[in-house]
Amino acid sequence: MKNISLTMLAMIGLTFACVAAAGTPGETPPPNFVFINIDDLGYADIAPFGSKLNRTPNLDRMAKEGRKLTCFYAAPVCSPSRASLMTGCYPKRSLSIPHVLFPGNDIGLAPAEITVAELLEKQGYATACIGKWHLGDQPEFLPRRQGFDYCFGLPYSNDMGPAEDGVKSSLGAPIPKRKGKRRVQPPLPLLRNETVLKRVLAHDQTTLVALYTEEAVKFIRQHKDERFFLYLPHTAVHFPIYPGKAFQGKSNNGIYSDWVEEVDWSVGQVLDTVRELGLSKNTLVIFTSDNGGTRRGVNAPLRGFKGSTFEGGMREPTIAWWPGKIPAGTETDAVVSMMDILPTFVKLAGGSLPSDRKLDGADIWPILAGQPGAKSPHDVFYYYRGLKLQAVRSGPWKLHLAGGELYNLESDIGESTNVATAHPQEVQRLGGLADQMKGDLGLDCIGPGCRPLGKVRHAQPIISHDGRVRADLGEPLRQERGQSE
Repeated sequence: MKNISLTMLAMIGLTFACVAAAGTPGETPPPNFVFINIDDLGYADIAPFGSKLNRTPNLDRMAKEGRKLTCFYAAPVCSPSRASLMTGCYPKRSLSIPHVLFPGNDIGLAPAEITVAELLEKQGYATACIGKWHLGDQPEFLPRRQGFDYCFGLPYSNDMGPAEDGVKSSLGAPIPKRKGKRRVQPPLPLLRNETVLKRVLAHDQTTLVALYTEEAVKFIRQHKDERFFLYLPHTAVHFPIYPGKAFQGKSNNGIYSDWVEEVDWSVGQVLDTVRELGLSKNTLVIFTSDNGGTRRGVNAPLRGFKGSTFEGGMREPTIAWWPGKIPAGTETDAVVSMMDILPTFVKLAGGSLPSDRKLDGADIWPILAGQPGAKSPHDVFYYYRGLKLQAVRSGPWKLHLAGGELYNLESDIGESTNVATAHPQEVQRLGGLADQMKGDLGLDCIGPGCRPLGKVRHAQPIISHDGRVRADLGEPLRQERGQSE
């Protein structure tokens, strides 16, 4: 009897231990991931970040049920920001270019880079990129060479095409006719995997948000019984501005606000699908923008716009949502960034980070989860604009290198008062931190820590200037992946 009682007690103890372990973060089943990336959205273009113009009820609810990241950094422009997201690095390390990629460029994100999609794919995740890619349009650089099972959308920005197709003028503006034989950008293609579905014209631009949303919802439904990673980089709200027909004129604040409100609708469709399928408790959703807003939007109280290394060019309106795991109705001003997404997602998925290369990002799950004492992994943050280091931040202090301007971001988020004269020691300290990058990424050149770009010979646009689709676009990729259209 004594032995039986001891055995029973041991079994009961083991049962309680297992129950307790199941509730610990380490034993939580790997979640699904949805990353929604808006193009050129201003910091205060959505109500959770202060908008008084735009109605964003779905993002309001997302913020009430989730956590606002008020100091989430991207890059000043599109391609570098997306490279940082994909690789977990400062943009210059994995895509050392001065600006952005253009149609028919012979360079792109190197196939040798290891992306977040590839690392999640190794963990058994279904992966999809639905929306704007902008990391190279040659076959070697497209999403299915970078870890995505499926892709649908545009290979680059929606303004990259000939003006007579409506890509240089927003809804309602006259579409110019082509004059003479001057060289223009090639036609803008809509792709499903490596198949060109159409040449994108003005009317097609008005359908993009709805098309992406439909594809995203379909992907979630198809993979509801397995782990998935959905990357949803919207074309909106990048110029030209083309809200969908159902949203045109509905905001009372012009077509830009119409499009912001359509984006909010799209977020609602995605979150409602997750809720409907019972996936809320096992899905982490992050909403953000790829860079600061343009002058069409509102970046207040930040200074500057897209293309600058002032806060308005790089600090993004970001919300993290995972009911039951991320504390509802909270916010954090910890310094986090695009480059932290890869380490965070991979760790939550139970994967391992590459050991043969340097990553600049870190796991920020303790910050997302609101764990007591969680701090930013970035004691120093470097603000690059293309190849040039323009500013450095450490703690609340930010130094703009060219003019020696010093700002305290805790008391002056708008970078309005230069306090360099009052704090010479901080100017010297931050200048020294900047100098430390000379031997890594470099200050205004390709440093030794920059990895090689992807490069191809005989680059061609996807659709030529005379309207022909390149013949070699799809077949090598379909053979490699073993998939058919």
